[in-house]
Amino acid sequence: MHRNKFYYDDTLSMLVKDIVFTLRDFFPNVDVDKVKVVVCRDCRSKAVARIYMLPSVLRFALGLEPIYVIEVIEGNFFALSESNRVKVLLHELLHIPKSFSGGLRPHGRYVNNLTVEKLYHEYIKRKGAELT
Repeated sequence: MHRNKFYYDDTLSMLVKDIVFTLRDFFPNVDVDKVKVVVCRDCRSKAVARIYMLPSVLRFALGLEPIYVIEVIEGNFFALSESNRVKVLLHELLHIPKSFSGGLRPHGRYVNNLTVEKLYHEYIKRKGAELT
């Protein structure tokens, strides 16, 4: 039986925090301490990254606040350029609703490539450097 192996990557966690803080006006209610980033090694998925939320019934039963987990697929994610990695993380962060309620926004009006590109360019502008 094939088992996925997960691990934390402090560099990615710091990048997510940097994105949220740099674009605080776009992510005003995102509590970065409740957004975890894990890397999946030996995962066979074609996805680059995914975001999960802990269902409300489990949060209620365990007495937890909303928690989000961004999973990046090691082989697919780290093959990307630095700029595309930022765009992927921006995309996943866009799935978190402004209310930080524990739900997820669907693809469409807000979670789309146009919004990702807009936020990426704003992030680069505020950081004062282009990524490779």
